[in-house]
Amino acid sequence: MAAKEKTPVEESALLVIDVQESFRADAARWAGRSNPRFEENVARLVEAYRQAGLPVIFVLHEDEDELFRAGSPYVRLMDFLAPAGGEPVLRKSTRNAFTSTDLADLLAERGARRLAIAGIQTEQCCETTARVAGDLGYDVDFVTEATLTFPITDPATGDVQPAEAVVRATEFALRGRFARIATVDALAGELAAVPA
Repeated sequence: MAAKEKTPVEESALLVIDVQESFRADAARWAGRSNPRFEENVARLVEAYRQAGLPVIFVLHEDEDELFRAGSPYVRLMDFLAPAGGEPVLRKSTRNAFTSTDLADLLAERGARRLAIAGIQTEQCCETTARVAGDLGYDVDFVTEATLTFPITDPATGDVQPAEAVVRATEFALRGRFARIATVDALAGELAAVPA
């Protein structure tokens, strides 16, 4: 990744991963989230990609947990998001957004060789998708300020890692290996220069 030349933003797509009501259903947990500006930052990215006429792809997670089970009323996009015409909403059953979906085919159809990643959770589905994307040859912008996570408790010891430490560890693991750590402002600036 570090030696790779940056792919033009015109060949980019935005992945909005697991921004679903399943996470807000537990109000106490949601209150401990890492990023209070999450919704604003994700919405800005979605709008910047739409204004540039570039693909936006939404992904929802389904598993056996009651709040994530297929058919649950919580497995839907959070109310601040709504797909525009032609924007797909994929459903995945794996941590990364590739293995259990046709995401790679959709990206190929749209000519996307560069991905911006936003969503929930920073160190799980977002990071895992970034790692797989990097291994598949995509140029990845990991937009940390458009992701969020929660404190993690070690089930063996009961030790708690604060959300801020989780985010920092994710950035350390991804930077220069699987992704660039990008900001909303930087990407929006690049996207604003895309010819209409």
